[in-house]
Amino acid sequence: MRRLIVLFTAVLAALALSPALPAAAAPGTPVVFVHGYTGSASNWTTAMSVFRAGGYSSSELFAYEYNSYGNNITNAQGLATYVSQVRARTGAAQVDIVNHSMGGLVSLWYLKQLGGAQYVRHLASIAGANHGTTYASACLVYVTCQQMYPGSSFITTLSAGDETPGSTKYGTWYSPCDGIIIPYTSTVLSGATNNYVACQTHIGYLTDTVTLAQIRSFLAS
Repeated sequence: MRRLIVLFTAVLAALALSPALPAAAAPGTPVVFVHGYTGSASNWTTAMSVFRAGGYSSSELFAYEYNSYGNNITNAQGLATYVSQVRARTGAAQVDIVNHSMGGLVSLWYLKQLGGAQYVRHLASIAGANHGTTYASACLVYVTCQQMYPGSSFITTLSAGDETPGSTKYGTWYSPCDGIIIPYTSTVLSGATNNYVACQTHIGYLTDTVTLAQIRSFLAS
């Protein structure tokens, strides 16, 4: 019995002297990038570099691709499936979404009409066609462009009620030099943190490391 007591005391002493094991690191929130009309995953090459420079790993960065000439409701349904796949792959409860141009419509339809807000922690809309753009008149042969035109039933549905539903944090970046989103204030969402950019072109945002770093910081808020 005495030997057992001595042994037990020695084990307790050793445990007291040993360093505590570090807690397991919580996984970062994965980011899903959503391109604009005629875009692709390659649009996000610079953005992903900026995010990796800020501490993200490549395994946390994803780019959703969709059919620019199809239907944005279908595209939003595809985004819902893609987000579910990212969550399953990473084990994350939520994702952050960064979109550009028509990707704003795809993202918002997912959040507002398909219940996606519960799965999205932040939504960053870069020059999003959130209330439509008259520039879409150049491609009205396609359903996506019809939906992107101001006053369409698609835009009317998106604009009705709360523009920034759920606990998701919304941010937008818009500029008078955009040239594609007309009017450029179409990007602004009620209830979002709307960031005015003095002068940036529509495509220029995709390689604007200053704005992309701001967006990275927004996602960390």
